[in-house]
Amino acid sequence: SPTVSAQVVKSDKPRITAPAVEKADLGALVNSNNAFAFTLYQALIQAEGNLFYSPYSISEALGMTYAGARGDTEKSMAQALNFTLSQDRLHPAFNSIDLQLAQRGQGAKGKDGEGFRLHVVNAILGQKDHQFVPQFLDVLAQNYGTGLRILDFIKETEQSRITINDWVGQQTEQRIKDLVPPGAINTLTR
Repeated sequence: SPTVSAQVVKSDKPRITAPAVEKADLGALVNSNNAFAFTLYQALIQAEGNLFYSPYSISEALGMTYAGARGDTEKSMAQALNFTLSQDRLHPAFNSIDLQLAQRGQGAKGKDGEGFRLHVVNAILGQKDHQFVPQFLDVLAQNYGTGLRILDFIKETEQSRITINDWVGQQTEQRIKDLVPPGAINTLTR
């Protein structure tokens, strides 16, 4: 059953820390992510200026939202993201890759003398007072170790944008600031 705590709706199920994922599924997800990365790059290079992005992070965040998709939306998202695995295999594969990435660089020292740090963080956001399907929250908890952050996009549009940007800044050690520009969120955002 979902619980609400500190503006997060979360399943009570724990994250699976040793997912049983076949090597072929990991390979299929890596291939899907690579195809998505190249497709996304082709779209992004059309804009002027420097380009810095994390295709894996984007793929994973959209994979988290994909967990709630069904029907035509599910098919369209799978096609756009190049997902070839069924949902019951895709999310454990993301979990396995995340857990492997979290172990990278342990004990290594960075240029600043601090330990090497690799943080892959994503968040799913939802409208306050909306009801979320428990099975969706279970997938987020078990495979991504997270819940759904709740904001009031309708009544607190600008504060929602600031809250998102503050969270992103904290998670990236202030390397990414103002990810969501003014006007990007409106009362129709969900």
